[in-house]
This record gives sequence, C-alpha cells and structure tokens, in this order.
Amino acid sequence: MKNRFIGTTEKRFLALIFVFLSVFLFYLTFLVPISFRDMWKEIKIPEGATYSKGISILKEGGIIKNEFTFLVLGKLTMTDRKLRAGYYNLNTSMTPWEVFNHLRKGMIVQYTITIPEGSILEDTILKLKDKGLIDPGSEELVMDNDFLASLNIEAPSLEGYIYPDTYNFAKGADPGDIFRIMVHRLRENFDMSLQKKAEELGMSEREVLTLASIIENEVIFNRERPIISAVYHNRLKKKMRLQADPTVVYGIKRMQDGITRSDLKRKTPYNTYSIYGLPPGPISSPGIKSIKAALYPADVDYMYFVSKNDGTHYFSRTGKEHKKAVMLYQRGKRFPETRPEPVTAEEPLREPVLNDQTGGYADSPGTGSKNENADKKKKAN
Repeated sequence: MKNRFIGTTEKRFLALIFVFLSVFLFYLTFLVPISFRDMWKEIKIPEGATYSKGISILKEGGIIKNEFTFLVLGKLTMTDRKLRAGYYNLNTSMTPWEVFNHLRKGMIVQYTITIPEGSILEDTILKLKDKGLIDPGSEELVMDNDFLASLNIEAPSLEGYIYPDTYNFAKGADPGDIFRIMVHRLRENFDMSLQKKAEELGMSEREVLTLASIIENEVIFNRERPIISAVYHNRLKKKMRLQADPTVVYGIKRMQDGITRSDLKRKTPYNTYSIYGLPPGPISSPGIKSIKAALYPADVDYMYFVSKNDGTHYFSRTGKEHKKAVMLYQRGKRFPETRPEPVTAEEPLREPVLNDQTGGYADSPGTGSKNENADKKKKAN
C-alpha cells in the first residue's frame, strides 16, 4: 500500500516536470526571438517558392533559427500548402510565433495607390514610380500595342482605361499585372448592362470612355453630367465639332495653366476645335458617374453651355442665345431686355461643371473660366 502511494506521487511529480519542461520548451521555441537587437529586414519570397523554400530563405536572412519548428507549424495549420510571394518586412527581435503569423496571414509589403476621377495617365505613372512599382522600361507598357491588344483595348494607350479607385499593390508586383488589375476594375464597373446600353447607342467601349472622360473634365456637380452629355450627343448627331476645352490641351499642358486662343487653333488629333467627332481615345480616367452620363444623356435639345462662374453652367439651344450668355457671364456685359431665360424647373436640374472655355469662340458648346471652375471643384469635393 505504501509503495503504491509513493508511485502515484512520483507520477504526479514527473507529470509536473513534463508540463514545466513543455511550457519552457514552448517558450524557448516560439516566444524567444533570434536576437534582441531591433533590426528590420526585408525578405523576398519569390513567386512559385514552396513553403519549405520560404523557411530556408528566412533562415538565410537571419530571421529564424529552427526550420523544423516552422515546418511542423506549417503542417499543423496547413500553411505549408501555399506561401504568399512578396516582400516581408520582418524584425530580428520578432518571436518565431510572430514571424509565423506574418507568413500565415501573407503580410507582405504593400503600397496604397489612389487614382482620383479625372486623373491623366501621366499622373498615374508618376504615382506608381514614386512607390517603386514600375520602372522606365515597364512604363512603356501603357502604349505597347501587343499589351493593349491583350487587354482588348483599341486605343492609343491605357489613358481612360485605368479605373479611378484605391488600390493595394504588393512590392515587387509585375507591372503588367498592376495595369491589368486597374483595367479589370474598370470592366467590373463598366459591366454587361452598361455595355449593352453602349451597343444600343452604337458606341464602342473606347467611344463611351472618350466621351465620359470629356464629361469628367467638364463637370463639378453630378446632376449636370447628363446635361453636358446631351450637349455633346446633340452636336455629334448634327456633325458639329464638339469644341470641348479639355481636349484642346491634352498632351500639351494642364487645364490649370489656362487655355489661349492659340491653343484653340493648334491642330492635334485630340483638339475637338479642329477635328470632327470624338478624339482617338480618352483624355483622362472617368468615374462611373461620367460613364453612365455618357450612356444616358438627358432628354434636352441644348447645343451650348457657358460657365456662370459659380460652378454651374447656363445651357443654350441656339448660337444666338449662347452668344448672349457668353457676353452676360463671361465678358461682363448685360442685356437687361434680352437676358437668357433660365432653365425651367420642369427641365432636368443643372449641375456644376469642371473645365470651361477661357475666352473660347462664341459658337463653342462650353465657354468660361477653367481656373475658376477648377477651384470650385476642389471646394465641392
């Protein structure tokens, strides 16, 4: 009886020692960092690397010591089935458990890029370059015919096909994949229902995006988008030049720099003061509201518009009415008895616009001060 009691006590003691040693071993294995020096290291796990290969890379990089521990953890948690490629920002003072969680969650280095509505391709490229996501060589992809064809884009470049949104791109991501993601985001929003509407209007994807990009650069307030769209649709039907200010300076300078009469007369493939119809491609990245406006113009017969210098526009049906509006709102002259009649409440509500003409021709659809409207758009946003 006595021997049996001693045996039980010994077993309990041995069990306690086992538990203590297990806890201590767990602590040493998972909770003690390889070094107590605070040193950040960026470890690259290449595309296609297996989990075991990734663990070897971490050991070579001085982040972990015991590969076996990570291999066992990977098996138990099924993390070993797939390891996310990319750059991992790890510290030598991290515990093995913290390092493993970074691997398990795929916590790679990423950069957030925001593309505002109305952005031009040049600005998008600069943002990507600034984060080191593309280099001068990959920059050429935006105008590469084979690359554009692979995306079913029939335009001179990716201008207008990069959807304005916020993106998270992994450091080291393939530049081609970055551009593909942006174009895919566009087509997620420019969905089948909108594509069907474009077909009903006899417009291609390129034509819709081109018109939408002009609208995007003309409008400040949303309710005015379909009315601006209607003006351009009406002019296209009558085979009139669009005479849209934003097209005048595309590829030459920025709208914020203002438009001169010499700019209006400059012959470029995009200058709708000199060409008929739409330009060969978009002039910026339009948002979904402008895309929808291009497809669903208001049911109005306006042919012209002029900035009222408050972010909104006055719309006219005839050249004569438009000239009076230009004199009233842009040249400081008033005609008390022939003042243009305002749009009635029954007609679609008008909303503000972005780029207007700076001293443009009286027969142009939109005339006004671009700089004033640009400032107002910033405040409105």
